[in-house]
Amino acid sequence: MAERATGGVQSLERAFDLLEVLADAGGVLGLSDLAARSGLPLPTIHRLVRTLVPLGYLRQDASRRYTLGPRLIRLGETAGRLLGSWARPYLAELMESTGETANLAVLESGEVVYVGQVPSRHSMRMFTEVGRRVQPHCTAVGKALLAQLPEDQAARALGTGPLTAHTAYTVTEPAELLRQFAQIRDQGYAIDDQEQELGVRCIAVVVPGAPTATALSVSGPEARIRAVDEKDLVATAQEIAARLGQALGSGADVAE
Repeated sequence: MAERATGGVQSLERAFDLLEVLADAGGVLGLSDLAARSGLPLPTIHRLVRTLVPLGYLRQDASRRYTLGPRLIRLGETAGRLLGSWARPYLAELMESTGETANLAVLESGEVVYVGQVPSRHSMRMFTEVGRRVQPHCTAVGKALLAQLPEDQAARALGTGPLTAHTAYTVTEPAELLRQFAQIRDQGYAIDDQEQELGVRCIAVVVPGAPTATALSVSGPEARIRAVDEKDLVATAQEIAARLGQALGSGADVAE
């Protein structure tokens, strides 16, 4: 295998690039689309898929398109649990600073997956099961993450039809959410104002520099979150998210 100037292995890098292209496309692509999106020559892609399919990291469906394989599930679940464990000191710091539940979530195949949480010490507090998957349009973490995507990708993730309404406050029109995303990018944070669950308010910021799309959030009873100075809460979350992103991006032990 060819060695990169950086000491890396080129064919291995290309294999992971191919998997990420598939993931960004929703997990399913034909060979010509794989070539167009990855920029790799077709002979190279043929060699890669001939290796990845028998290993279970890719599979070919009945229409001869390639999809992410089932062997990735175990890797993703384990990596998600470890990410939540590694980030726990940062979540604990965010919880202690704000008094409210701190969450860590990633964007995966168009869904928000909660990978870490440190609950508030209040008797009335928010709790989300780690590993839970939710739709992004009605969560602060989901909106914060979708807002970072190019507009065409965010539009594809939302679709064209009305979205599921979880409460009377849920925004169900994709066009309205796309308008919100511009504001989210400008202000640097997203809000779920009882859009996922009545009585619950959540404020989220992205984790800059993280290897995958990741967000931190603070959630709690709507009245209690409103009573906190929003600018201070956001500034605290952004500062902690920046340190977490730096640690994740450098590959260092984030608990240091």
